[in-house]
Amino acid sequence: MFDLEEALAEIKRGVSEIIDEDRIKSLLENYLKTGESYTVKAGFDPTAPDLHLGHTVLIQKLATFQKYGGIVQFLIGDFTGMIGDPTGKNETRKKLDRKTVEENAQSYKDQVFKILDPEKTKVVFNSEWIDALGASGLVELTTTFNVARMLEREDFEKRYKSQTPISISEFLYPLLQGYDSVALKSDIELGGTDQKFNLLMGRQLQRTYGVGKEQAVLMMPLLEGLDGVNKMSKSLGNYIGVTEDPDTMFGKVLSISDELMWRYYELLSQKSLQEIEQLKEEVVQGEVHPKIAKENLAMEIIARFHSEAEAKRAKEEFDRVHKQSKLPSDMAEFTLEGPVWIAKALVDSGLSPSNSQARRDIKQGAVRIDQEKVSDEQMQLQRGEYVLQVGKRKFAKVRVS
Repeated sequence: MFDLEEALAEIKRGVSEIIDEDRIKSLLENYLKTGESYTVKAGFDPTAPDLHLGHTVLIQKLATFQKYGGIVQFLIGDFTGMIGDPTGKNETRKKLDRKTVEENAQSYKDQVFKILDPEKTKVVFNSEWIDALGASGLVELTTTFNVARMLEREDFEKRYKSQTPISISEFLYPLLQGYDSVALKSDIELGGTDQKFNLLMGRQLQRTYGVGKEQAVLMMPLLEGLDGVNKMSKSLGNYIGVTEDPDTMFGKVLSISDELMWRYYELLSQKSLQEIEQLKEEVVQGEVHPKIAKENLAMEIIARFHSEAEAKRAKEEFDRVHKQSKLPSDMAEFTLEGPVWIAKALVDSGLSPSNSQARRDIKQGAVRIDQEKVSDEQMQLQRGEYVLQVGKRKFAKVRVS
């Protein structure tokens, strides 16, 4: 079994807020005495096909509960995903079609079992009970909450005051998320700090519908992206995707600041708190270089989503390119008609998203051809073969015909 206090310390690791910690403790105590499991719910709307490390903060906390007797209810919001969570949004989200939601949901299932134990996980879809709710049930659900209370929610309040439209379906979203906890009879629900309103809705609706329990709520912080400022987000480009190739993942982890590294260790690493604290002390004392600590973190993350062999290979490739100033052993190849403007070549080879960004990269000294820095924004590439590079991680082999 396990030590209760150690289990609670591991569960509380990195947590921003817990509501009803006593209930979590009693569930653990009951499991130790009787072997009776409890349920831990977390919901994910399949609005994109791939997860990034920010999403895995919650998933790893679910895995922690699995170590201590929890059965995970991995909820895929295939119904609510078509509405779109209004949390943190300043305008109404575009609806997703059923086909896209189903494809994204399957992608999620493929990815989460790299962290979760399948034997202790129930993957559930909320369309199952929301479809069965029907029109009368939905109307009844809307009577459990009033518009004034809904407008107390910060993002709705801002949009209401600025006269930005709020659709009725967005008011339904937190009610439906809360109803998920009624249908599943969840003991604990996990979510990000931005989900507090929705998470508390689950507690209230369990009480309203006479479930016989009120779920405890555990909120995790939003993981900062590579910039160390904004939350990790694909739209901001500051993310590390769990399906990205090992070389890209390694380079991205190495790019974070030394300070942010410890945040990633706390929220993403499977090392114990004691091990992390010891490593931190070794870095402070100069016994371990911060870069070594960062490399170890990168290899741990890559091993989780790929393999230990791939993690080792990614490190060797990174060392080859960056320490020995050699070119990557594997690069995408492109054939372009010449002569071709350097900015266009960077865009056509996928190294820059636009001509304007390519020119900015050149101005900032981030562009190299055959490892020589480029300063001429108007350069024309003549017939021949070139290795184009933007920054430290983007390479392409270009043949100009």
